[in-house]
Amino acid sequence: MKILEPTAQEIQIASTAATLYLLNILLLPFAAFVLLLLLYQRQRHNVSTLVQCHLIQALRASICAGFMLILVSAGILLFGDLRQVSTWIVLILYVLCVHSVFILFGVFALTKALSGKLYFYPLIGKAVGRRG
Repeated sequence: MKILEPTAQEIQIASTAATLYLLNILLLPFAAFVLLLLLYQRQRHNVSTLVQCHLIQALRASICAGFMLILVSAGILLFGDLRQVSTWIVLILYVLCVHSVFILFGVFALTKALSGKLYFYPLIGKAVGRRG
């Protein structure tokens, strides 16, 4: 059985998905997510496993990162005493650590996309509903 190499267009779409994910968590939080949704909408019927993998992974990771960064941070503020320094230290450490991990995995995804390889995010990548 011959394995087909991904085309330049497939690599471009996959790397665009990974780049939009990184833009979403670094520079343009809502705008890049909307662009990622639009890219998914245009490419959802693309038969390429590479394209589907990176699009779905980028969407899952974006949603997960958003929920974790917003909801857990809100929980820390809600249940912590805002006048205590310890609440703010926990919040800053949480955001820095979790955000850094999401960035690191996004860079891994981008390098895999640029090399034409599949990438699945740890824990959330192979959850139910995986295509390909």
